[in-house]
Amino acid sequence: MSENHAAPAPDAPAPGGVPSGDTPPADGHPDRTTEDAATPGLRPAAFFDLDKTIIATSAATAFARPFLAGGLLSRGAMLRSAGAQIAFLLGSATEGRTEKVRAQLSAMVTGWDVDQVSAIVAASVHDAIDPVLYAEALELIEQHHAAGHDVVVVSASSQELVRPVAALVGADEVIASRMGVRDGRYTGEIAFYAYGAAKADAMRDLAARRGYDLARSSAYTDSATDAPMLAAVGHGYVVNPDRALRRLAAAEGWTPLRFRRHAPVRVRRRPVALRQLTGAAGPRAELAGLLLAGALVVAVLAGRCLLRRARRPAPGP
Repeated sequence: MSENHAAPAPDAPAPGGVPSGDTPPADGHPDRTTEDAATPGLRPAAFFDLDKTIIATSAATAFARPFLAGGLLSRGAMLRSAGAQIAFLLGSATEGRTEKVRAQLSAMVTGWDVDQVSAIVAASVHDAIDPVLYAEALELIEQHHAAGHDVVVVSASSQELVRPVAALVGADEVIASRMGVRDGRYTGEIAFYAYGAAKADAMRDLAARRGYDLARSSAYTDSATDAPMLAAVGHGYVVNPDRALRRLAAAEGWTPLRFRRHAPVRVRRRPVALRQLTGAAGPRAELAGLLLAGALVVAVLAGRCLLRRARRPAPGP
């Protein structure tokens, strides 16, 4: 059960204002800037990480049951990958660990049918995502829209996972990982990995094409690996930071926020159509990181299996 005493969301912007200013106040509320500080012809945007920022878990974990039921994940593959994936979950998200997981998952998803992945996600998005949506994130998205800002979801997870969730919460743009597709199946080649510095590079590219003023824009994330994403904008916010991330945020001037309340999106808004994906490669826009995403699915399912085994009584004499 989620708690109901979260830190309040940022104040709704005043007419004509923007919910971010030159110095975010200590209480974590984005404040306002003036038109004098604006770059002519440019406007702010809001960039949101997905896993553990908009939703309380990973997208892969949220879709684990539908993927298993749909035959995309076998129990054999789950057990073969369990050790590495659990180590990844329990350890810090270092570049070395992430690269190992990325290579492993790239091999695992090779041959998966793109249309099947998309169909499973589309059919289960509400049931999978509604229970884990952060109310504070939804409120921030609404406030940024009320201020005239585009909202961009930036995630290392797969396009096929990220796009439906982004549409569900009303985002305008998506930056996500992609993998190669041939004859309707994933080849295992990684076309774009939206992780670390690559996120910031994609944000700058999108800003140049859409006319965003990054100096007046905001970014929200839970992960220290997203430091480049936070540094790319004028107003960085760290969500539910651990001690290490809180120290980094204090050093960089990023504001900590606490997200705790959950709220189903179905009672708040209906999905909206996203614009063309950033860097999309056609209608079948190549996979995305069922990379980290798939890795976390395997880890969660393997962990449950191991716990069940541990709880079984030992055989009698």
